[in-house]
Amino acid sequence: MKSIILAGGSGSRLWPLSREMYPKQLLSIDEDTSLLQQTFTRLLRFMEPSDILTITNIKHYQDIKLQLNKISSENVVLAEPLGKNTAPAIACSLEYFSQTSEADDVVIVLPSDHLIKDYLAFDKTVEMAMPLAKMGYIVTFGIKPSYPETGYGYIKTSKQLGDGFIVDRFVEKPDTETAEKYLKSGEYYWNGGIFMGKISTFLTEFEKYVPQIFDELPKLNFSQNSQIDYSIYENMPSISIDYAIMEKSDKVALVELQSDWNDLGSWQSLYNVKEKDENGNVLTGKVVVDNVKNSFIYSQKEVVAVSSLENIILVETEDAIMACDINSSQNVKKLYEKLKQSESDTIKLHKTVFRPWGYYTCLNSGEGYLTKTICVQPNHKLSIQSHNHRSEHWVVLEGQALVVKDGKEYNLYQGDSIDIPVGVKHSLQNPYEQELKIIEVQKGDYISEDDIIRYEDCYGRV
Repeated sequence: MKSIILAGGSGSRLWPLSREMYPKQLLSIDEDTSLLQQTFTRLLRFMEPSDILTITNIKHYQDIKLQLNKISSENVVLAEPLGKNTAPAIACSLEYFSQTSEADDVVIVLPSDHLIKDYLAFDKTVEMAMPLAKMGYIVTFGIKPSYPETGYGYIKTSKQLGDGFIVDRFVEKPDTETAEKYLKSGEYYWNGGIFMGKISTFLTEFEKYVPQIFDELPKLNFSQNSQIDYSIYENMPSISIDYAIMEKSDKVALVELQSDWNDLGSWQSLYNVKEKDENGNVLTGKVVVDNVKNSFIYSQKEVVAVSSLENIILVETEDAIMACDINSSQNVKKLYEKLKQSESDTIKLHKTVFRPWGYYTCLNSGEGYLTKTICVQPNHKLSIQSHNHRSEHWVVLEGQALVVKDGKEYNLYQGDSIDIPVGVKHSLQNPYEQELKIIEVQKGDYISEDDIIRYEDCYGRV
C-alpha cells in the first residue's frame, strides 16, 4: 500500500498562529509533534516510510523534509514549483508511484493537517475501504455530521456497497437551513478529503476527465530525483480533485470514518478539541481573566488581561493580535485576505522562526536593511552559504562563536564582531556547550530568506 500526504495548504483561518511560510500542518497544535508528523506516524502503522510520499509547495519543502526526517530518513517529498490546487499535486504523486510501483497497488490520499487521535479506529476504516478500492472504486472517507456545519462540503450516498455506499453526488457548502436538512436525512456525510483507490483507477479517471493534466504526466521523470519540472507543471490547470474527478466519476464509493476527526479549519474547531476549565475557557500563555466564559485566549509573549466577555477568540503573537466572536471564526480568512492585499508581512512569517540549529527573531526592518537576533544551540551550526544581494554584520551577545569565512576560521567572544560581504561563503557555528546569541544586521538591495545559496549543510538542505 502507498500513501500521498497533501501538505501544501496555508492554514489562513488559523492566522496569526499559522503563517504563509509556516502553515498549520507544521505547527504542534495539540501534541508535542506537528500535525504533519502525526499524519506520517499514523500511516506508519500499515506501510513502510518509503511508501509514504508527501507533496508540498517548494517554499515549504525544507521545513517539511526536516520534520519528517526526525521520524524517518526514508520519506519521500515532492516539491510543487508553484501552487496548482490538489488535482495536479495528486496526479504528479500518482505518476511517481506508477514509475516505481505496481499499477494495482492501492494508494490512500489524505491531508496533512487533520487531527485524528483514535489510530485503531482509523486503521479499521482503511480495512473497510480496501475491498472496495480493489474492486476499482475510488473510496472517500465520509464523516458522519454531528451538527449542521456550513463550512464543509457534503457527500450524498445511495445504495449499500460492502461496508460502504455508492456515492450519489457531492454538494457544495450549504446554508444553515440546507445543512439542517442534510443532518436529519442521514444520507449525507461531511467531505473529509481522504480518498483510497488503485493507482490505475485514479490514473484512468484522470485520463477520462482531466486530459489536460494526464497528458503531461508521461513527461515527468522521477528516475533521477523527486522534483517536479516547472515547465511541465505550469501547463496543468489549477483545479481541486473534487471538481476534477470526484464530482464526475461513476466509480466513487464511501465508507464512514470510524475514528474521531477534526480538520482544525478554524479557531472554533481548535477550541472544540482543547481541554477547558470550569468556565469553558481555553487559556494558553500569560492570560489573566475575570468573568470570562466559553472563550479561547492565547498569548505567545505579552500579558493578556480580559474581563466580562463571553464566546470570544483572542490570539496574541509577537507581531499581531486577532479577536473575533467564536461563532464567526471562519471569517478570519477574510482578515487574512485583507492583510494579503495590503502586503502585510504578518501573513508570511512569525517574528521568531525556528530552525533545526536554533531560532532567530526579527527585531526591525526597513528599506534595504533587517536586524535580527540569532540563537544557535550548543553543538549546532548553520550551513555554509552565501548571499547574492546582502551583506551581514554579526555581533556576539552571549556565548562563543566559531565563524567560517572564505575558508578561514575566526573565534569570536562576547562583544566581538565580524563583517560578511556579499557573495562570500560563510557559516556561523557553535561547537561549544553554551548557547550562542548574536545580533545580525543585514544590508542590501534585496532582503529575503530565499537569498541563500547553500554549499554544505548537516541538515540535508543542500
